[in-house]
Amino acid sequence: MSELLLEYGVVLGIAFILSTLLGRLIIPILQAKKAGQRILEIGPSWHHDKEGTPTMGGISFILAILLTLTGISFWYFFRGKQSELIPLALTMALAVMNGMIGFVDDFCKLVKKQNEGLKAYQKFTLQVLMAVIYILLLNRLGYIETAVHIPFTEITVELGIVYYVFALFVIVGMVNSVNLTDGLDGLAGTVTLIVFLFFSAVGLSYWNSSLSLISAALVGGMLGFLIYNLHPAKMFMGDTGSLFLGGAVTGAAFIINEPMIIFLVGGMYALESLSVILQVGSYKLRHGKRIFLMAPIHHHFEKKGWGEAKIVTVFGVITAALCVLAWFGL
Repeated sequence: MSELLLEYGVVLGIAFILSTLLGRLIIPILQAKKAGQRILEIGPSWHHDKEGTPTMGGISFILAILLTLTGISFWYFFRGKQSELIPLALTMALAVMNGMIGFVDDFCKLVKKQNEGLKAYQKFTLQVLMAVIYILLLNRLGYIETAVHIPFTEITVELGIVYYVFALFVIVGMVNSVNLTDGLDGLAGTVTLIVFLFFSAVGLSYWNSSLSLISAALVGGMLGFLIYNLHPAKMFMGDTGSLFLGGAVTGAAFIINEPMIIFLVGGMYALESLSVILQVGSYKLRHGKRIFLMAPIHHHFEKKGWGEAKIVTVFGVITAALCVLAWFGL
């Protein structure tokens, strides 16, 4: 336990330093390449002053996380313990593949010089494909069971083949939910930081090397990125970063075979998606009537007069509370 805790601290520290340094380096590069955020006309009018803020900044923490985890993986390899990190490799593959989808989307937006990259069906198809590959690899290597544990109970439900459909729904749904959460300065980064503090506690408690080290790298990477992303943001993570984080968050839950727990610790992500679904459904079924002033729900609170810092703080506190609750549900 003490050895894993030491490795956790080293990984967190290195990821933080690299993320901070890479963030400092990448901002002027993105500015030189004119990789600035474009604000939708239908978006909040007060967001137009964010126009031109460098986007695709997620590259900084992604590189920091991958470099750090590659380093610790070599350490495990030389000690003959590489098999302990197979779930880490699979989860990082899921995160990176989703990050690549986001990168292509961001790049298309820059080339087209508009806030529309890949078509929705193109992103969805690619995300489903990545999720299928991930699930099949987990199954082939024996890292998942088709019985799902119900949080706060001793009950497990055997889903059989339906499990794979369920897993696909969880992965693709949560990846896109994290993406929707990335709508305010520091919001997705703060919520994700807290979620991975939860997974850190779980990984260290269960002596799970893969989960502990992924969590350490994500916590360090997010801390470094938030230096530049908290309000007023000097750069945004873009779809590159948010889709990567979505893959990492869902993968963390599957590492411990607790996919249901993601709906609790990731409750704010889920709420963002639910608010969009309800808003669209209400608009179509109730002849133009809306439930929220604007969706996703963080924009509703902006319309109510809340500042970005207040929304991020409240969402963060609620996430922390949900994580504490989830601890007792494992």
